[in-house]
Amino acid sequence: MSTTALSVPWCVGCSATSGRRRGKGKLVFPRAALVEAKPRPVPALRSGGGDDNAAVAVLRVRDSASSSSPVPSIRDRADDMQAEAAAMARAANASVYSAELLATKYGSRPFKVVRRALEIFSGLGSFALSLWLDKVNGQLDRNQRQRAVQLRKTFTRLGPTFVKIGQGLSTRPDLCPPQYLEELAQLQDALPTFPDAEAFSCMERELGRPLDSIFSSISSSPIAAASLGQVYKAQLKSSGQVVAVKVQRPGIEEAIGLDFYLIRGLGFLINKYVDFVSSDVVALIDEFARRVYQELNYVQEGQNARRFKKLYADKEDVLVPDIFWDFTSGKVLTMEWVEGVKLNEQDAVERQGLNVLDLVNTGIQCSLRQLLEYGYFHADPHPGNLLATPDGKLAFLDFGMMSETPEQARSAIIGHVVHMVNRDYEAMARDYYALDFLSPDVDVTPIVPALRDFFDDALNSTVSELNFKTIVDGLGAVLYQYPFNVPAYYALILRSLTVLEGLALYADPNFKVLAASYPYFAKRLLTDPNPYLRDALIELLFKDGKFRHKDRDFNAKDALQPVLKLLLGPDGEDLRVLVIKEAVRVTEAIILGSVVESYNYIPGPIRSLFFNTNSTGPLVMKSAEQESMLALRAQVLRIWELLRSSDNFDPSILLPILQVLQEPEARVLGGRVVGGITQRLAARLLQQVLRDPPTVSSPIS
Repeated sequence: MSTTALSVPWCVGCSATSGRRRGKGKLVFPRAALVEAKPRPVPALRSGGGDDNAAVAVLRVRDSASSSSPVPSIRDRADDMQAEAAAMARAANASVYSAELLATKYGSRPFKVVRRALEIFSGLGSFALSLWLDKVNGQLDRNQRQRAVQLRKTFTRLGPTFVKIGQGLSTRPDLCPPQYLEELAQLQDALPTFPDAEAFSCMERELGRPLDSIFSSISSSPIAAASLGQVYKAQLKSSGQVVAVKVQRPGIEEAIGLDFYLIRGLGFLINKYVDFVSSDVVALIDEFARRVYQELNYVQEGQNARRFKKLYADKEDVLVPDIFWDFTSGKVLTMEWVEGVKLNEQDAVERQGLNVLDLVNTGIQCSLRQLLEYGYFHADPHPGNLLATPDGKLAFLDFGMMSETPEQARSAIIGHVVHMVNRDYEAMARDYYALDFLSPDVDVTPIVPALRDFFDDALNSTVSELNFKTIVDGLGAVLYQYPFNVPAYYALILRSLTVLEGLALYADPNFKVLAASYPYFAKRLLTDPNPYLRDALIELLFKDGKFRHKDRDFNAKDALQPVLKLLLGPDGEDLRVLVIKEAVRVTEAIILGSVVESYNYIPGPIRSLFFNTNSTGPLVMKSAEQESMLALRAQVLRIWELLRSSDNFDPSILLPILQVLQEPEARVLGGRVVGGITQRLAARLLQQVLRDPPTVSSPIS
């Protein structure tokens, strides 16, 4: 029988599977991003008019995917909202996490609770015993890696809830030592599939109609399986659109609810008897449980995807699949199919003629926008959720777990990076207030030496040369020693950037995330009107009152390169508009400010002979505007004086600017700047000419 090549699915955290079994019911999950799947009979759906050849259904899906399928018509906004409302109605009974309801439900089921508690105790108890023996024998540090591996395997055996908990712990440097973070980050959702008949029955029950009225064909077995569900590839009967259909695992709510009921009880014991854990474990469990329950509502996931697409898919190199609300419910999610390969499958990516580092860089820039610009970000960006499409786009998948960065924290994070570059450890420690790590009454003085030791003594390296994992490990070591309360959003940010760096380092061991992030930080520091970020820019350029031409952490000449590249590149229009606006404003401030200052030096009697004066001086403008202009002029002259008087200022740092001025794009930008200045000064001159003449009083006889 012929085989059909099936691309890696769209879903997050899903492991590609051919559906083959080896040994005693054990599924084999191949690493390859592209796998071969033998067609099997489809129990719930046949293709067309009763064709008995089961291979046809799968083959037709593949043919549709490989051919140029028609672009689906765009819904009218009102129709789309109506379809979304209908999907929400279908998900009205979706479960929401409530510790009180779980206590009521399982408090009356002692036998079920005891049986599951014994399963959990036997798994975690074995790990705890090994840990205790290591402590007794003085081998706690020596065997840390071994115990981390043991914990990862234990979580995998205990099922979906513990896989999710392990993945959650992998983002918590305040709870786990670095080796545990690294090992738990490897947890995969490679769980056995559930029967196809149950999946097809769930689709019909949730969508309220027979499958053959929805799909013209559907894959005969799951394309991928994850802890919470599994995915099929299908073709819509109405439009011919190829889609991915995600179906929730039967009984998952019951299993997860029971596990969280037991784990929460354990959290109370840890809070009461374990002194070295400073965080509120019960609160952490509740927060994580709420996130997992949100993942169980596929309509919520669809809404997350729509919001993510609206915010970030405006860039041509980012792809976010669309949602089909008519075929979505609380337990079934139908989404646009994305052809592509996993980003961590370097050979497969390169066979498509693509460069992994280019795609990773796209991911870094998009992630920085998520984390620091809009604050709404993908909280589960492991390699299975990032696909390289044949046309070179980076596709983001699975939007069940999202998070948000508070507005105050976004600026604080950028400032924190500047303080790290400056090695200003006192400012770094104070940043933890704005980041909500510490309450304002906590003294950060003891933290400063730990930060200094890490960056100065332990690493003996420039900040730009550090990889992000090293910084996370160092931060984790600091947090582990002090009573920090790391917010959930920050832990997820660390994980997001660490995953992207891991993908980059796999392709190029010398890749540096911080260096690749410079263009974004430069753009934000240059364009954001936030006074905090403007101060951070001055801190970056000047240190101890002197211009930072070059030191071990900052090279002005090198820093200019990415800024100039951004300025003249296709994504630099916002920065170009800012440059034009600021050039006009600064030029006007210098010229007109000099006029005002010169005017003020002229003695009053002489002024009255030669000028038609008014209360604000020789120019027609409001007092506040004139004061603002003079303040800007003073600031520009102060910066120029700092540059001129600085012993280490080298005019050669301006060479990149001179070189860029030869480019056609630079000449166009220069023309726009000159045009803007000319128009502004002409408007000012016209304003002066047309101003009302002063009133002359008649002499008193």
